[in-house]
Amino acid sequence: MATDKMMNRPNFTVHRRLLAVGAVLTGTGALLALVGTAIAGAALVTAGRGWVQQWETAPGELANRTVRQAREASRAGMDAWRSQAQNN
Repeated sequence: MATDKMMNRPNFTVHRRLLAVGAVLTGTGALLALVGTAIAGAALVTAGRGWVQQWETAPGELANRTVRQAREASRAGMDAWRSQAQNN
């Protein structure tokens, strides 16, 4: 009885040409999006490099200076904590 009901259902038909055209357009759109993203990324990298080259101090030197300042601040805090602990 179940097979009788299944045979009376209408067939699901897909227009293959439209499906193929949709797949091609989707692939083309994805490729164009990828190329656009690569071009935008290259433009941002180029702009970033130019911006960094305009700095008066090199990024490595800035990083070294910041690390040195952090170490000095840490030592000062540790010394202040130790002297406070000794006074109590």
